[in-house]
Amino acid sequence: MNITKEQESKFKKLSISSYCELALIIPSAYEDLRLSNKLQTHAMGLIDATVESVYRAPNSLQVTFFAHNFGHIITGVIFRPKPYMMHQFKVGERDCFFGMIECKSGQCSISMPKKVTNIGAIIPKYKSPLRSDVMFRLVQSSLTKENLISEGLSEEIAEELLKLHFPEENMPNLRDLSQKTINALKYTELFTYMKKLSNKRRYFKSLTSSCGDYKEWAETLPFRLTDEQVKTIEDIKADFAKDISAKRMVVGDVGSGKTMVILASCIMTLPNRSVLMAPTTILANQLFVEAKKFLPSAPCKKYPRGIKIALVTSKTKDINLDEYDFIIGTHALLYRKLPCAGLVMVDEQHRFGTQQRNLLEKLVSSGDILNQGGQVKPHFLQFSATPIPRTQAMIETAHIDVSLITTTPFKKDISSMVIHKNDFKDLLEHIKSEINSGNQVLLVYPLVEQSEVLDYQSIDEARGFWEKRFGNVYVTHGKDKEKEEVLLEFDKKGDILIATTVVEVGISLPRLSTVVIVGAERLGLSTLHQLRGRVSRTGLKGHCFLYTNQNTSERLDRFTQTASGFDIANLDLKFRKGGDLLKGHNQSGTQFKWIDLAEDEEIVRSVKSDFRRDSKSSLEFRSP
Repeated sequence: MNITKEQESKFKKLSISSYCELALIIPSAYEDLRLSNKLQTHAMGLIDATVESVYRAPNSLQVTFFAHNFGHIITGVIFRPKPYMMHQFKVGERDCFFGMIECKSGQCSISMPKKVTNIGAIIPKYKSPLRSDVMFRLVQSSLTKENLISEGLSEEIAEELLKLHFPEENMPNLRDLSQKTINALKYTELFTYMKKLSNKRRYFKSLTSSCGDYKEWAETLPFRLTDEQVKTIEDIKADFAKDISAKRMVVGDVGSGKTMVILASCIMTLPNRSVLMAPTTILANQLFVEAKKFLPSAPCKKYPRGIKIALVTSKTKDINLDEYDFIIGTHALLYRKLPCAGLVMVDEQHRFGTQQRNLLEKLVSSGDILNQGGQVKPHFLQFSATPIPRTQAMIETAHIDVSLITTTPFKKDISSMVIHKNDFKDLLEHIKSEINSGNQVLLVYPLVEQSEVLDYQSIDEARGFWEKRFGNVYVTHGKDKEKEEVLLEFDKKGDILIATTVVEVGISLPRLSTVVIVGAERLGLSTLHQLRGRVSRTGLKGHCFLYTNQNTSERLDRFTQTASGFDIANLDLKFRKGGDLLKGHNQSGTQFKWIDLAEDEEIVRSVKSDFRRDSKSSLEFRSP
């Protein structure tokens, strides 16, 4: 972008870096400097007038004009005048003045009249950190069709934006913009945003570009991989075959079989090493057990020494990890000396900070970090069980490749229901019945301790009720240092688990059939879906009860009718808006002024398509 030093400093004050962003700062109002013979009262207007007299009062300046275009005497009033204003009004001189015109009982006045020179034009006014006249001159000198097209916009969209800044015949109605104009603003906003995302992406040479086949291993599994699992694995296989370090996010609904994708990735990386980091000891243990179960540990023709798997937690003794092909661990991995690896994977990636993910990548790159071709990095895969809206997935591909797994190997049978205080007796009977059948129940409370603000019991207030009526009741929460031990013991011996949303991610309880979520309206739909996903993980008939004191809730009612995590994510987007994807604050609020990710999928798709075509980098998104 060829901008002058003067423009650059102004762009900096506006917190923008492109002409497209400047075009998105649309006028807040317009001054109509076209002379008219029709006098409109209580409106901003222009007079072609001769100054007949000037009188300076204590706190104002009063000027008598003869308005030639109206043939009428008009009194001008300037409140708290600055010294320079005195020189604007000289008796006998004829100029054009602009201000608010009012007429009462045949007497007309013009408030705060100012001398203007752009006669016959419609002048846009901007609310910005720059002074109004400075901003106007910047737009006049910078916003051209050529500049906007040079940044990737089509001629049609560029022209539509320029109409807002350079109106010709009619003043645009800023309160009721045409759909064509709104769509141009939406497109430009998202296109600019994706360009910023793509600038964050860096490409590095990969430690290895060899890629083994997974199909022979897949045939040894006691089940068939789903079509979407296979497509995702093929995505990863294509990544591994390149000499560029892969950076891919795999998003799969609860129970979609992401573990098999992890294991297939490990197989394809051999004979190079793979490292996987999980957020909790329980989840690391589960993945370790699955890996031992489905990866060939005994020597065989294809793997002469078998695949050696290590588990590293805070309690693991210091062992020589050089001997292992697949290292699974918690954040304890960050405090060990790790051998070089061709593949780094992070499960439930949102539970780790960016620095932690980068540190793991750096640790396994040591010893072979530089060569003649520059910096070398392992392939990097992130996995998440929190489904994201399709629109967000398309946007994310500007800085990371994305694969979605929207189906599950088997359909869960979970009934969801909104319940209230008068349903409590029936809920108790249901819980007794489930426990008598050998199943387990999860009760999720909003807080650990009593709150005067919240109209729901806390764990501390409620636990006595359940412990008095039921045996084998376990309690844990986020601040509980022993929570992982409590969950493991509950898995074996418990009937009822009372917890906060600490159980949202990463726990597999085969006997869990019922979850009751207290104060459900306080949680996002995606969180509710994650909690619901804790039940029926082994084919049990599942039940999810949403307890609320609200009489009605469209949001919760819609949730009970929807089973797909990706549909839930879209619902969540509609009810809570998109958030700031670029900065990572995508829980609530909205980062966008024009684009609506919940409603504008076609525009997102259009931007994605154009951006992919124009971008030099390879941006991959596989639609399910």
